[in-house]
Amino acid sequence: MTTSASEATQAGISRPASERPIVVGVDGSAGATAALRWAASEARAHGRPLIVVHAWDTPAFYGYPLAPVPEMGDAVRAAGETCLDEALTEVFGDQRPTEVRRELVQGKAARVLIDMAENASLLVVGARGHGSFTLGSVCDRCVHHASCPVLVVRD
Repeated sequence: MTTSASEATQAGISRPASERPIVVGVDGSAGATAALRWAASEARAHGRPLIVVHAWDTPAFYGYPLAPVPEMGDAVRAAGETCLDEALTEVFGDQRPTEVRRELVQGKAARVLIDMAENASLLVVGARGHGSFTLGSVCDRCVHHASCPVLVVRD
């Protein structure tokens, strides 16, 4: 299911505090898988729903967006679906709990996660995506701009 971040956050607006979800971002990296494992454990321990999010956007070339190519968007979206499926399978196997929801959202990763977590009890992110030495830019933006607590998981 592909939604916009604003559409996806509408579902959590009327939830009581005890039912607010835990949101976790996944991008196919080891750090994201570690974040998903931690978020799943926390959601289970506190009886909260878990929303697993993968954000996708049209690739940029040297800072400029590429001209719209429908096939490219379809390929990036399909890769996002695969990323979500692989992460969920790695953490839950074939026994994914019913309170775990997957979301594939078009947009910049940090903005999507911040929007998705607007009414969450917690946002969980890996320390860095596919980079290797420093705190990732998505993680940094989430820590500074999310409206809920943010947990950064190191892999």
